[in-house]
Amino acid sequence: MHLTLAQMAVTALLVALLPLTLVWTSSDVSKYRKLVWVTVFLTFDLIVFGAFTRLTDSGLGCPDWPGCYGAANPFLAREEIVAAEALMPTGPVTVVKAWIEMIHRYLAMAIGVLIVAMMAQAWYQWRRSSATPAARRADYAPLIPTLLFFAVCLQGAFGAWTVTLKLQPVIVSTHLLLGMGLLAMLVWYGCRQDQLITPARRLTASPPAMRRIRWLAGVSGALLLVQLALGGWTSTNYATLACTEFPLCGGVLVPAMDFEHGFTLWRELGKTAAGHYLPFAALTAIHWVHRNFGLLLAVVAGYTAWRAWQHAALQRTARWLALTLLLQLATGIATIYLNFPLAIAVLHNAGAALLVLWLTMLNYQAKCQFALAIATNATSAAHAQHGRKDNTPS
Repeated sequence: MHLTLAQMAVTALLVALLPLTLVWTSSDVSKYRKLVWVTVFLTFDLIVFGAFTRLTDSGLGCPDWPGCYGAANPFLAREEIVAAEALMPTGPVTVVKAWIEMIHRYLAMAIGVLIVAMMAQAWYQWRRSSATPAARRADYAPLIPTLLFFAVCLQGAFGAWTVTLKLQPVIVSTHLLLGMGLLAMLVWYGCRQDQLITPARRLTASPPAMRRIRWLAGVSGALLLVQLALGGWTSTNYATLACTEFPLCGGVLVPAMDFEHGFTLWRELGKTAAGHYLPFAALTAIHWVHRNFGLLLAVVAGYTAWRAWQHAALQRTARWLALTLLLQLATGIATIYLNFPLAIAVLHNAGAALLVLWLTMLNYQAKCQFALAIATNATSAAHAQHGRKDNTPS
């Protein structure tokens, strides 16, 4: 196992070498900022490819971890994979599925390498910038990179448990949520790097108006978190086609549903907690809740985007948020009517990751605009006070 892990680590380093070279040779004013945003891009790609892995039933393409039948890649395990495929041609283990699963693992490990590089650079630059803590460079504050390191380690652990616990729904759903959380943390950190290098100076709203935007963006983010959990639960329980029409389900608005079995978290895939087969009404409940909560999210996030659109500093992000919401609604409905085509299902997962990206950016930008509005008001008040003192007769 140690040899396999070492070989996979070398593979991850080789994969990470390409983005690291891109960062090193870039003309960006801050190569560190470039590293953060390249990691954001690759994390988004990993989430989309992870969805492809799940939707093609490739999660157990290599039924052990970290390698594939104890080997570092499917080439070295070809004999075992072919034997397993011959026993069960439509089963979870095939040569193609093994490669899909291992490419997913290689990309995940490469992102881990990038985050380690980010953390190491942050600590190194922060410590050498000055012996005085107050004078140390804010753009290299190591707290967030260190948290990212622990987050990616935790994500790796859930990736291993996804395989070893045979795709248990609560583990797979948590794995998805942690991936989205990692993306949100990276986007927030990237926005912070942008703000430190090119601070926002254009004030577009008063403090009360921006406080409302912040509140709306925060509520939208919280609702998105719940919807991501529901979406992961729907996907990992294979409940996508439990309802094959919209807005009805089984010809009625409120079909027969089994919430107790549908939302029992600790159970095997396709089974109840008692080990019986999961009733169809449980899958219907899972699908129906995800669908209707999605409509609630669309209304709240859509209203948030509309309010943010009215402020020039937030307009671009609000526009992309609105377009992504429309994309999610369209792909969600298309997934039902087109009988779950793979490309549309992957696109639906990509849309969920984009919602995380745009809402995280909107929350950060609203935070900066609110701070700018407070500072501008304070400066104006100070100038007015100074002017009154100057006009006071001595």
